Amino acid sequence: MTVGLLLAACSSDDGEETDTAAGEVSSTTTEAETTTTSAPVAGGTLVVAISSDPGGLNPAITTSGGTHTASELMFNGLVELDADGEPQPELAESWEITDDGATYTFALREDVTWHDGEPFTAADVVYSFNEVLTSLHSRTASSIGSNITSIEAPDDQTVVFTFAEPYAPLLQQLDVTEAPILPAHIYEGTDPLENPANNEPVGTGPFRFVSYTPDSEVRMERNEDYFKDGLPLLDEVVMRVIEDGASRLAALESGEVDFLFDTPGPELERLRGDADYDTLDTLINPGGANCIMTVAFNLDRPIFADQAVRRAVGHALDRNQFLERVLFGGGLVAEAPISSGIAFAHADDVELPDFDVEAAATLLDGAGWTRDGDGTRTATGVEGVEDGTPLAFDFLHFPTFAAYGELFRAQLAGVGIDVTLRPLDPPVFASTVFTDRAFDTNIISYCNGQDPEIGVRRMFDSARIGPVPFSNAAGYSNADVDALFAEASTTIDQDERGELYREIQELVAEDLPYLPIVETQSTRVFTSECSDFGPSGHFAETAACS
Repeated sequence: MTVGLLLAACSSDDGEETDTAAGEVSSTTTEAETTTTSAPVAGGTLVVAISSDPGGLNPAITTSGGTHTASELMFNGLVELDADGEPQPELAESWEITDDGATYTFALREDVTWHDGEPFTAADVVYSFNEVLTSLHSRTASSIGSNITSIEAPDDQTVVFTFAEPYAPLLQQLDVTEAPILPAHIYEGTDPLENPANNEPVGTGPFRFVSYTPDSEVRMERNEDYFKDGLPLLDEVVMRVIEDGASRLAALESGEVDFLFDTPGPELERLRGDADYDTLDTLINPGGANCIMTVAFNLDRPIFADQAVRRAVGHALDRNQFLERVLFGGGLVAEAPISSGIAFAHADDVELPDFDVEAAATLLDGAGWTRDGDGTRTATGVEGVEDGTPLAFDFLHFPTFAAYGELFRAQLAGVGIDVTLRPLDPPVFASTVFTDRAFDTNIISYCNGQDPEIGVRRMFDSARIGPVPFSNAAGYSNADVDALFAEASTTIDQDERGELYREIQELVAEDLPYLPIVETQSTRVFTSECSDFGPSGHFAETAACS
């Protein structure tokens, strides 16, 4: 069977692990739309507030939302995803799917140059996937990297992806968030984690790098040679680091910045009613889409080797309070390990621990963690733990997720568990959790993407235990789960894939290496003098400011 998709090149109107702050969510919108308040006008500078230093500007080596937010405007993928999540041409102008979905052949644009003037070719795509994306980008590594047989370039304008078996979700994984393409002439023969271009990037995207001042700002200018006719409109984009949420809001209202990725929940309705500002609701963030705030247990720790303890923690948490107190009523309580935004794969009737303090206490007592009065529980006969040891552990989080940590600590104190909060900036968090494994518990915004193969598999696949940031944080290993993910990746029929993902969710809900807490949705807020934003990493590609 041959399926040909011959598509003319077009430009889009258009979040990991996003580091958007708690309280940004405003609605249960399931489809983002481009916001337009006036006819776009060329020129001008857009100043954007970001909540943390990105720690680097190479989105191919990490899924950190901080890095992707600050860098995706400088890069492109082979495809872009429209507001409905459908693939559209970008660096690839067309593609053909053959061998029942096991071979994808991409015809590349011939009018693309890197920001340093060098031509973009198929060699850049082959290098980016073979040497970087399938090893260092956690979502691409666990999905494409687990299934690909070869990625080859028969000529400068053609790339062929070959899989041993049909692979359905590839086109959903080739945008600038999941697979940003790097310049081979700059990276080849170097360590991609250490290359100086990580802080002075050369891309093909709508904006060129100008400067990066750590903990202060990232500055970009219009790419005059961009391959999309008439774009971008803005002269400059400046990403300004403002860590405190209240300070970001104050900067918007004083005119210091024009655009916020997040807004404190209590202030959002006020801004919605103010004619000086406009908003855009979206499930798509730089760094990933369909994100779930998820608690990970370090299964290497003796405390969490016992499933009863993990389940007790789940019963001790009132997830509705996270929705109400942290997200201020926006978003959704997570009902399953896979986001409800992926409707065909989401199983809303799996049995996650409900809020039940008595059940939590009973489980802890039975596991050997006993309590005298209202104090902290201590160990009695717990394997690997000395008797008398307090039931105490740490909880790592990004500084912007502090509200989650405070509520987590307060709720677990109610059942005799002592939690120490450890806020860490994203780069330090990533190395501490995934390289050093020096943690007990943490919370991560695991973005599921448009398909479980993109952002879910890397959390549970035992092959993804290792130093790649935002992969299998729990250190979870279940051969049945691994086999089901492998089968789902090569199953073409969507209903059949959905049943496989249901089986996976039932297994992991029983094992409970993670606790899904809430599904997040984001609201952008910006001055009404600016318009035509998109929801994706290329949010400012079509934007204009009067």
